[in-house]
Amino acid sequence: MSAGALSLPEFGLEGVDDVEDIPSASEGDSSMSFERFSHLQDLVRMGNNAFRDNRLDEAINFYTKASNAKPNDATILGNRCVSYLRFSLFLKNRSSSDSETRPLSGLDPTIHAGLAFKDAEKVVSLRSSSVKSYILKANALVMLEKYELAQDVIYSGLHIDPLSIPLQNLARFINEGRRSHGKPQRSDDFDCTLCLKLLYEPITTPCGHSFCRSCLFQSMDRCNRCPLCRTVLFLSTRSCAISVTLNNIIQKNFPEEYAERKTENDGLINLGVDLLPLFVMDVILPCQKIQLNIFEPRYRLMVRRIMEGNRRMGMAIVDSATGSIAEYGCEVEITDCEPLPDGRFLLEVESRRRCRIVRNWDQDGYRVAEVEWVHDVLPAEGSRERHELQEMINRTAAFSQQWLQTAQQAARGDRARVAELYRAEGLMPSTQDPEHFSFWLCTLTNRRPPERLELLKLRDTDERIRRALIYMKEDGPACIVQ
Repeated sequence: MSAGALSLPEFGLEGVDDVEDIPSASEGDSSMSFERFSHLQDLVRMGNNAFRDNRLDEAINFYTKASNAKPNDATILGNRCVSYLRFSLFLKNRSSSDSETRPLSGLDPTIHAGLAFKDAEKVVSLRSSSVKSYILKANALVMLEKYELAQDVIYSGLHIDPLSIPLQNLARFINEGRRSHGKPQRSDDFDCTLCLKLLYEPITTPCGHSFCRSCLFQSMDRCNRCPLCRTVLFLSTRSCAISVTLNNIIQKNFPEEYAERKTENDGLINLGVDLLPLFVMDVILPCQKIQLNIFEPRYRLMVRRIMEGNRRMGMAIVDSATGSIAEYGCEVEITDCEPLPDGRFLLEVESRRRCRIVRNWDQDGYRVAEVEWVHDVLPAEGSRERHELQEMINRTAAFSQQWLQTAQQAARGDRARVAELYRAEGLMPSTQDPEHFSFWLCTLTNRRPPERLELLKLRDTDERIRRALIYMKEDGPACIVQ
């Protein structure tokens, strides 16, 4: 899109109001033929006309063609630098309403300022005694918000011309202007158009729109287009960084509202010791490790929040008897998370401890539960019952090792089952932890969800071990532990 089609705002650039014409043929480069030099003059003339008509993108194209015909020409590079600077300031001062109704896809003020700086550096090397070279470079650095570097360039230029008004104005802007601006007025320009709140961890898309990081990716879970202009976006949580400058402006000028947004965001990530986001799929027992493919938009949002917090969630199943979420579930920890380009997550989770779901509710499409942690009722330490339980566990541990070896040999042709058995063997807890050992024993055989749910409800370690031994006997050759 051509910038000339739009009314330009007032520019704050200093000393770069116009471009230079190429020297006449008599002053031209004697190493070039007359035809080539005439073509070069035509390119620069068309570039200058486009610049003066505010068709900045066309001007840049003409100057680039001229630079290709005659590299390292200070006049051509200087003209292109001025065009980049003017285009950068135009994009920077463009109103949010213009961006929403007529987006300029792929154009970014920082990129254009960076290109202006590269040209300005070359001009300074070619015309180190010209004060205009330093004016160009200082303007580019101010546009890039590199004020200390800009100050050094300004001082170098003032050594050449101490009376340079543009350099003096730039120095005044850096030293006094930023301090006298005060806080920007609170307006909708600092709000996310998705949640209608102050931007938090803002991301600016390639099409020029800014959203809260969490809001943008929540929207992209359903469609990979900009929520405002519908431009196709190719963004990922790994590669997409927050807009540091915009975030700093918001944090500095609206500290109280920013703190509220941070508290709100932290509340979604760190729910508290007795609150768990729920992945409603299946029954998992403590001491299990499984892989999950997360593809539903609501769970993709949940996983992103979990990964920013303590990496833990609850797993539960819908009870077929009641049609609602089962009363018992298990806390799991995400031990490995691989985001995929299409937005899915491949997870490896390891179960930790069981819980009873006191109540649950909907939050942004997924379930959150208030839980209480459940433990077995064990015999008192030093009692005869505790001693007998420990002896039973020791015998069962020896038996389970023998059972695993037999099962591994019997499953040689089934790679998946062999891998499952070896993984289970590696997860074996200490025999000094009766509750976890009993659950581990139950994971050695494949049980149906209702059976696993009953095992979660049990608070009798002895009974759980006996059930596990029965399951193991059903699954293969075994001996009964007395």
